[in-house]
Amino acid sequence: MTRRSAFPPSERERLDPFVVAVGDASPRDQRDLMERPFFSLSKSHRTRPILYRAGDVEVQVHGLPEHGMATIWDADVLIWAASQIVEAENHGVRTSRLLRFTPYQLLTAVGRATGATEYRLLKSALQRLQSTVIATSIRQGEHWRRQQFSWINEWEELATRSGRIEGMEFVLPDWFYRGVVDRSLVLAIDPAYFRLTGGIERWLYRVARKHAGRQRGGWVFDIAHLHTKSGSLARPSDFALDLRRIAARQPLPGYRLTLERPAGRERLRIIPIDPSTAAVNKPVTRVVTSGAAGIGRSGAGLSGDQARARPPSPWPDGESRAANLDSNRESNSSVVDGGLRSDRPVGGNAP
Repeated sequence: MTRRSAFPPSERERLDPFVVAVGDASPRDQRDLMERPFFSLSKSHRTRPILYRAGDVEVQVHGLPEHGMATIWDADVLIWAASQIVEAENHGVRTSRLLRFTPYQLLTAVGRATGATEYRLLKSALQRLQSTVIATSIRQGEHWRRQQFSWINEWEELATRSGRIEGMEFVLPDWFYRGVVDRSLVLAIDPAYFRLTGGIERWLYRVARKHAGRQRGGWVFDIAHLHTKSGSLARPSDFALDLRRIAARQPLPGYRLTLERPAGRERLRIIPIDPSTAAVNKPVTRVVTSGAAGIGRSGAGLSGDQARARPPSPWPDGESRAANLDSNRESNSSVVDGGLRSDRPVGGNAP
């Protein structure tokens, strides 16, 4: 008689692996993640939740005390995953929520070094992405039901006996994967995004790409409204000071920032200039599940000399015309922790 396991089967056992091929993919971002406060904008350990409501859209983000909330730098993993899924479709390759890859592929694609420290930081990022819990009403249909998930359902690594990490795999949540295979919910972004060092300027670029897009007049926001949309823990006055400094440096690729004070209200205008992003043309074909084997886990350490060399792969080798927020009614009003803020875009198409 066969004894049944007391634990449910891993998702990896039910999914066909999408093996990421060696090569670059143009970076793409998921639209829902580009303007709403899904991530901490600071590298410090954050456990205070994000509670955001705008119209009928609600976002709640909770980080566990052990790891803290996933940061906007950790979100590079999701941008990379979305980019690989779209790129695979462009080459006729079927994808799934189970991605199999080498850490070298991911780190180099998002502009990171490949030393032992970066491999350790990547694993810390995966821990935060897995332990951060999101609850949202976005894309839940007319009956407004909330869906709860983590950015990564599970992940594992493959290492040799000497400790050399040769591969990784993780399972994306269905909510995120559906938001990537739907081409209307993906936007190309400038590769220079990964060189932005500040949390606020990274978030601001994503807002700019989502809202201002290619609109000649750009988009205008009240500073107070941007503070609400960001989920930042900074005081409003400090947040406004950060925006003024960013506007003075002009670091956002493809966008110019100007500060305005109509009737005494400070506003930030975002204007597109020489955008270098490309279109996302085709939806991605989903894949059915199967009994694919998972990657074994190893607790061995990693030496710096081993990490610096490129590890061999253990597996075989326009313009976006979608509206930039015209359809998002909630983009100019929001409630965070009970405080209502509102704004009306100027210089762009009103929602």
